[in-house]
Amino acid sequence: MSRRTWMAAVALSMASLVGVARAEAPAADAFVRQLSTEVMDAVKADKAIQAGDVGRIRALVDTKVMPYVNFDRMTSMSVGPQWRSASPEQRKRMLEEFKTLLVNTYSGALSQVKDQSVVVKPLRTAATDGDLVVRSEVRGKGEPIQLDYRLEKAGDGWKIYDVNVGGFWVVEAYKGQFAKDLSTGGLDALIARLAEKNKSLSAAPKS
Repeated sequence: MSRRTWMAAVALSMASLVGVARAEAPAADAFVRQLSTEVMDAVKADKAIQAGDVGRIRALVDTKVMPYVNFDRMTSMSVGPQWRSASPEQRKRMLEEFKTLLVNTYSGALSQVKDQSVVVKPLRTAATDGDLVVRSEVRGKGEPIQLDYRLEKAGDGWKIYDVNVGGFWVVEAYKGQFAKDLSTGGLDALIARLAEKNKSLSAAPKS
């Protein structure tokens, strides 16, 4: 076999592998199941997270969760119309404070993960839809906790842009909370309030 023929065969096989990888991109429910399992396993294996170490929890969120979240969309939906007129600096500060708020707020829940598991429910819409809801439950001792995700198609994978925890969608809940500050002082007032709240949450003793 000539070198040119060999290189052509290698190129063809690589193209075939890429095609298979794209064809086998996980369905939305499989994506949620895999991501949930990875996060739960990481929490169970990390004693610092179980002790409520916010730094470790943030590192876990950054590495395991954020790559699969359209956080710009989540934040813009929570802020509403004022996001469109926000400066790049305001957007940067809002994204950081909102992310910190979510980590601080839910760090206690993550630290309580022990024997729980996530059960993903069958899709109610076509698996080929580009924007859909995947429903799941966190099961352990006591009543199961509803945990649903709004997903959008992103290339060959999926991105999360809203989460329903126990019956409350994160975007809708924070949109209502943010509205008061936005109406009285605009985005700068909201950012300042979030920064103050994050400081108090960080300083609060962990249970």
